[in-house]
Amino acid sequence: MDSPEEALPSRLERACAERGLKMTGQRRVIARVLSESADHPDVEEVYRRAAEIDSAISLATVYRSMRLFEDIGIIQRHDFGDGRARYEEARGDHHHHLIDIESGEVVEFQDAQLEAAVARIARDLGFDLIGQRLEIFGRRTKSKTKGNEPT
Repeated sequence: MDSPEEALPSRLERACAERGLKMTGQRRVIARVLSESADHPDVEEVYRRAAEIDSAISLATVYRSMRLFEDIGIIQRHDFGDGRARYEEARGDHHHHLIDIESGEVVEFQDAQLEAAVARIARDLGFDLIGQRLEIFGRRTKSKTKGNEPT
């Protein structure tokens, strides 16, 4: 297996380089962990995953790197109501989150009708829409399976 320095750069590593950020070996590991995350990990989870790759990484290094990555706009922080800041790569696509309050599962979704309704509401109230973020909280019903999420 390639070491983090030998592997091809992850999306976040490339984004850091584009912004002129010096990439240390530990930042590369943290960026790779975030790029490969299919979920929305908190700092503790990023640290756990990074430490599996490089046991010399400290929790303080992960906190500093996460703050730096957020400051330069390559990751986004979310508050899903569980008392932990959760993170995802700032991919540039527009999506919303549906959070299961029992399991903590976060489902990303896009919905053209919702986008149209939000734009209409802003326009009707005399606003030029410059951005939006929607987080919906609920409980997964027993009759729905993971294959039934909106697209």
